[in-house]
Amino acid sequence: MIKTLIIDDEPLAIELVREYLSAYPGFEIVGACQNGFEGLKAIQDYKPDLIFLDIQMPKITGLEMLELLEDPPAVIFTTAYDEYAIKAFEIHALDYLLKPFSKERFEKALFKYQKPEAVAPKRELSEKLKNWETHVQRVVLKDKNDIKIIPFQDIHYLEANDDYVNIYTKEGKFLKNKTLTFFEQVLDPESFARIHRSYMVKISEITKIEPQEKGNYMLKIKTGEILPISRSRFPKLKSILGF
Repeated sequence: MIKTLIIDDEPLAIELVREYLSAYPGFEIVGACQNGFEGLKAIQDYKPDLIFLDIQMPKITGLEMLELLEDPPAVIFTTAYDEYAIKAFEIHALDYLLKPFSKERFEKALFKYQKPEAVAPKRELSEKLKNWETHVQRVVLKDKNDIKIIPFQDIHYLEANDDYVNIYTKEGKFLKNKTLTFFEQVLDPESFARIHRSYMVKISEITKIEPQEKGNYMLKIKTGEILPISRSRFPKLKSILGF
């Protein structure tokens, strides 16, 4: 049996998938969830082979939920927002069902799953997700056994840590499996500046820039930390700060 999980905040959408899937005896629905938190736990508990996943949901989005999974199952997105269609295929989802979808369209999506050569490798989906530019202005990550949501405005600075980034806020340091280059692309350039290959800083946090030996500079932020500025990035920082 193919274990299948439905994650959608609309009860009618859940029932529609249930109805359509009932015609396929090889699929077993192991559960249905109405938000990303419930979906994350259900995936960990049931380890489904396939999930039907809404994108826009309360608490965390479907895409944010997928980012938290180390080994995501095959995914068919179900959503009313066609603006996400291109992004859905960029991260190699099996298919994208735009609500309201017909039984015939559902059948085509399911057929893609049943063709072994059409199923995206789980590892490939994980790698695509790491570089996907989320449309919401926040970071969602795992902090021990909890899910932490950090609005971008709460970030003081970021530090590269191999394939991860240390995110510093007033609540402490958090680790996210993204690169500093990713954050350079998605953070507001009027609010954040890349000052070094290993650091980005929130511009409003900067309190002082001090010269060092051999033409190098350091900057100090409100929390007291001192961060290096690379020579190549100093001119742009000067321009941003207007001096």
